[in-house]
Amino acid sequence: MSVETLSRRYASALADVVEKTGEAETVKSELRQWVEMMSSSRDLSEAFGSPAIAHLNKEAVLERLIAKSAPSKTTANFLRVLLRNGRITELAAFSEKFELVLEERAGIITAKITSARELGEGEKAGLRSSIEKMTGRRVKLEFDTDENLIGGVVTRIGSTVYDGSVRTQLENLRQQLVNG
Repeated sequence: MSVETLSRRYASALADVVEKTGEAETVKSELRQWVEMMSSSRDLSEAFGSPAIAHLNKEAVLERLIAKSAPSKTTANFLRVLLRNGRITELAAFSEKFELVLEERAGIITAKITSARELGEGEKAGLRSSIEKMTGRRVKLEFDTDENLIGGVVTRIGSTVYDGSVRTQLENLRQQLVNG
């Protein structure tokens, strides 16, 4: 089974739990801290991923880390489930998907805006308003720049891309001229 499929299952199950307990923000924050800890410690990542290390030893390490960091019961149990199922090394993917599932359930979509230059606050607000009108949902915007665009913006919402870049418009015009 793919990591994408698994991460959706784990994330959905965790989201179900935190929505009932009201711990969404706490668990989200704690998982980010655990992801940071795991990614910053090569030894820790290798230990949890190594088939040469006995599962009981991995459990002992996890329990010591839980005792030191004192996460919520929900986060601690989630980490234990991941370890038990041999998935703790995929914590970053599960945490990211968990945040996306929470956003989806809250009616929030993510739009990735790429522009040729840094956009001003007024331009960002205008884009947010336009996308919210178009989708009928609240929008979380992520911005990036790409000088190769020349001008305009490329907006990605899920798997849909709206390309209003000057580079693409020039390429389309070139194709029309070549094809007559």
